[in-house]
Amino acid sequence: MKITRALISVSNKAGVVELAKGLQKLGIEIISTGGTAKVLKENGIKVKDISEVTGFPEMLDGRVKTLHPKVHGGILAVRSNKEHVRQIKEYEIEPIDLVVVNLYPFEETIRKSDRLEDAIENIDVGGPAMVRSAAKNYRDVAIVVDPKDYDAVLKELKENDKSLSEKTREKLAAKAFSHTARYDSIISGHLREKFGVREPPETLTVSYKKIQELRYGENPHQKAALYQGEKACGIAGAKQLHGKQLSFNNIVDLDAALGLVREFDEPTAVIVKHGNPCGVASDKNIVNAYKKAHACDPMSAYGGIIALNRRVDVATAKEITSTFIEALIAPGYDPEALEVLKLKKDLRAVELSGDSIDILQLKQVSGGMLVQDNDALLLRPEEMKVVTKKKPTKEEMEDLLFAWKVVKHAKSNAIVVVKEKQAIGVGAGQMSRVDSVEIAVKKAGDKAKGAVLASDAFFPFSDGVKKAAEAGITAVIQPGGSIRDAEVIEAANQHDIAMVFTGVRHFKH
Repeated sequence: MKITRALISVSNKAGVVELAKGLQKLGIEIISTGGTAKVLKENGIKVKDISEVTGFPEMLDGRVKTLHPKVHGGILAVRSNKEHVRQIKEYEIEPIDLVVVNLYPFEETIRKSDRLEDAIENIDVGGPAMVRSAAKNYRDVAIVVDPKDYDAVLKELKENDKSLSEKTREKLAAKAFSHTARYDSIISGHLREKFGVREPPETLTVSYKKIQELRYGENPHQKAALYQGEKACGIAGAKQLHGKQLSFNNIVDLDAALGLVREFDEPTAVIVKHGNPCGVASDKNIVNAYKKAHACDPMSAYGGIIALNRRVDVATAKEITSTFIEALIAPGYDPEALEVLKLKKDLRAVELSGDSIDILQLKQVSGGMLVQDNDALLLRPEEMKVVTKKKPTKEEMEDLLFAWKVVKHAKSNAIVVVKEKQAIGVGAGQMSRVDSVEIAVKKAGDKAKGAVLASDAFFPFSDGVKKAAEAGITAVIQPGGSIRDAEVIEAANQHDIAMVFTGVRHFKH
């Protein structure tokens, strides 16, 4: 298929001048629109404006320019179809053999602006129509949507007398449909978020762009890669400042740590190991928060993942490098602190450039996908119900709320023991809730005396409360809702424990 006429209309101008110059040298006529035509003309390239082809000016602030039969007829006409050929001759439509189009920068716009009006104006209409038309008619038309393909396309045209092979056109067409599918998926997801549509959609379309090949997955024999959603935020949008490449498991644990640390406003440090928090603490300054978090379970913290919600200073960096840590994520680093961290050549230092909570959580299962809205519910003291004779003190209530935030991020069955805004014992992922209690209070040791305890789901029996009482726990927070609630409450009363029901469960599987 020989190329004699090309339409170029791109938002991303990277490489377009070089491409157009190469096409012009080959004697290929170039049609263009708006800003693209302006750039090409400024660089000495002969261009026919789209308005010369259609007989209409661009209108409605550029919303209408290529939506015209003389454009789409020229793209969609099947050259081997005699009736198609007759019709385009009758209506004086000239065939277009090459379409070079990339779309309005919707993704880039929503990264920079939160205004709905900006997003709406950057929803491309004519561009996707041209891309799909050209891709549909790939036997007669080549479609190029990615500047990375310009050099290869130009090289093949030069080497093959202005022709592109069918294999090349097939490859380009498949890529074009992926391009428009991702574009529409990003728009759909953004508008769902903006319009507050929280229920799972009837048809789920998601699009993620591969940004990094990983060395391997959870285990060395598994292949893996990291993909990014519509916004460059969270773990997928973070910037690694130092250390060897992040592993699959590093990224999973960093995400878990970030999910927990974002629950807190005051300076807080989180340490995660194998998806579970093994250290969490808040304090007036970040270095003390980290010291307290590490003191929760120093053995488990070894080789762990850290998340901080404050900028890393030198004092904190020195504390972190005093032991072995796999990776650290924070909203920023003092230059001197980063130099301290760089003394540990393998420690991965990651900077969070932006963060957001996904409205929907996806979990792949065999043959399908589970979808739920994010467990972002936070409770206030007035929404809770004290069910025991003893009421929690102000300090106990503050610790109960702290513990409730932490237990939400530990794997079920989850128990967290807290004292003075410091997690001192975590029991997670056990098949029996009483086993989780035993692990948590054992980790806490003598510090459990006068501490509070959180359970992510109700106590099915009173044994867990009795174990907590034996360790010296003075207050418990749990959802309630067991058929044995009365028995559990009675056990708390017998041991002079204050108990609060939230009415909300936080299972995490």
